[in-house]
This record gives sequence, structure tokens and C-alpha cells, in this order.
Amino acid sequence: MLLLKKYGAAIRRALLVMMVLAVGLADIQPARAEYGDVVINNYSDGAGMRPAVFPHWFHRIRFRCKVCHADLGFKFKAGGNEINMVKIIDGQFCGACHNGNIAWSVENCNLCHSGKPGTPTQVHLSTISSLAAPAQSQTQPKK
Repeated sequence: MLLLKKYGAAIRRALLVMMVLAVGLADIQPARAEYGDVVINNYSDGAGMRPAVFPHWFHRIRFRCKVCHADLGFKFKAGGNEINMVKIIDGQFCGACHNGNIAWSVENCNLCHSGKPGTPTQVHLSTISSLAAPAQSQTQPKK
């Protein structure tokens, strides 16, 4: 009982850290990306995080293109912005809404960082990636 009084707070903190780590490392499920979602992996792999999956259509049915692409400065190209967590916390890009008042804040990492590690930045199942034929080499022999 004396040890519990002396080290109780430290034990509780250690247990909390272990629980958070266990939840974070538990059974990584594949991302539930939908057609048109944007996988953003400019910095995630290098930082030891899973890539972010941006549900483009979910946002598009709620807002006009102008809100994000003109007012907030998002480029019309997957990976075209230098988005990082410092800028988001500073209220730029995603952080303009994901600030804890309008939408959830950065403390909920797994809500955005849900992509499969190693997935490149891309528009998930975009028409161009699923329908366009790969470019053929100009040096192929003629048949």
C-alpha cells in the first residue's frame, strides 16, 4: 500500500501510455478509401505515421469547390500542397476547419491518418489511374 501511495501517479501514467500505444498499434486495418478520396503521403511515411486519407466527396457534397480551393488555397493536384501538421495546427489548410470548434482537432490522429503505410500520394481509383493506358515506350520494336 505504501508503494501505491508513493508511485501511484507514475503507475497510472505508465498504464495510460501503454493503453494509448496498444490502441495505436492494434490491428492496422486497410484504409476505407472511396472513389475520389485523396491519399496524402508527402511526409507521413518519413514521420512514422500512416498516410492521411482525405474524403474528397464527403467534403464536396457539403461545400462548393471555392471554399477549399480558392479560400483555403488547396491546389487542384493530389500532393500539390506543402501540408504538414505545423501548418494544420496553425489553422492553415485542414486546420481552418479541423480546429476542435468546427470539426474534430488534431488530437484524433487516426481519423485522418488511416492509410496503408507506403501508399503513395494519389487520388484513390481516379479515372486517370484506372482507365488510362500506360504510356508505351517510343523505342518498342514494330511488329
